[in-house]
Amino acid sequence: MSVSVTGRNVYGDPVTVTVAGTTIESARAPRPDEPVPADVRVLPGLVDIQVNGFAGFDLNGPDVTPDTVAEVARALWTRGVTRFCPTICTAGHRQMAAALRAVARACDEMEWVARAVLGIHVEGPYISPEDGPRGAHPKDYVRMPDWAEAQAFQEAAGGRIRLFTLAPELPGAVDLIERLSRSGVVPAIGHTNATRQDILAAVDAGARLSTHLGNGAHAVLPRHPNYIWEQLGADALSASLIVDGHHLPPSVVTVFLRAKGVHRCVLVSDAVWPAGRPPGTYQFLSGPVELTADGAVRIAGTRYLAGSALDLATAVANVLRFTGVGLADAVAMASRQPAMLLGRSDVGSLAPGSGADVVLARWPSAGGGLEILRTIAGGELVYGP
Repeated sequence: MSVSVTGRNVYGDPVTVTVAGTTIESARAPRPDEPVPADVRVLPGLVDIQVNGFAGFDLNGPDVTPDTVAEVARALWTRGVTRFCPTICTAGHRQMAAALRAVARACDEMEWVARAVLGIHVEGPYISPEDGPRGAHPKDYVRMPDWAEAQAFQEAAGGRIRLFTLAPELPGAVDLIERLSRSGVVPAIGHTNATRQDILAAVDAGARLSTHLGNGAHAVLPRHPNYIWEQLGADALSASLIVDGHHLPPSVVTVFLRAKGVHRCVLVSDAVWPAGRPPGTYQFLSGPVELTADGAVRIAGTRYLAGSALDLATAVANVLRFTGVGLADAVAMASRQPAMLLGRSDVGSLAPGSGADVVLARWPSAGGGLEILRTIAGGELVYGP
């Protein structure tokens, strides 16, 4: 059975996209009798490679289960995200392994979850212990790189770890980066206090991404050199960006896009479990955090951010508003480019033969953002009328 949707593509041209089964069958000009709404866009499903939790479901909590993973996936459909990377962060070995096993079980037990999970992102525990670069990761669990532990993590994950963020200046980190790269995992630099030499060594060993560049950093840095400039200047590194208006000022987003080029930038949410819930105080393992009325998530009583309340549809709208890039580039940074980073050319595209992940969105919406109207994942309508 095939399903067709009609609207305008990212360039504003009328298009009818037809999905058959789990793949896109065609993308063609509509027939003359097919109405084409002026403000409805047909987009590829969005791809978020950094999701710690969402809508009250915590992928890093002590009680994470396969159902937790499934509920996060369902909640993300409402925001147009059809593929994501559950992100497991710094904690004790037992807790991290349990969270990884929960994701693996969810994929084993629910075929649709396996399809939604593009891979697992492990962020930490091999990061800088310094205040600032460490971010909101608990200092007690930060530790030195350990290939045996990383292998144990991969075993717990059923081989699904595809992205691993670490600090390259730590003893043994460059060797671990090389081993990860050889094993098919994308190594990423993040939560780091690296020197130029550390970053160059990491790139030579196979590092390919700067995780949330400009964040997980000291509040004050030398004018130059510093690890943000060095990563900006490394052409082999793509950069993921949290464009929520809190993590990076609009001018910084603009400069990062100009320095890296849109083709080397990826939008991520870095969402934590209070995302999508009302403002208030919420409990993390590391202590209470406050979700503010303007959408920031901060460690209670401080100005320090602890993940975000962002979703990718909002990130797309923000990058349009902050930088003036076109809709095509903004959507690519939230769909095709993160998928390609993880080696999936069949994801994040409306080209025939790609996975049948399609989003209908109103842009601009009455609020000036990107309003998700309908989400199709794997050829099935999972959100909207």
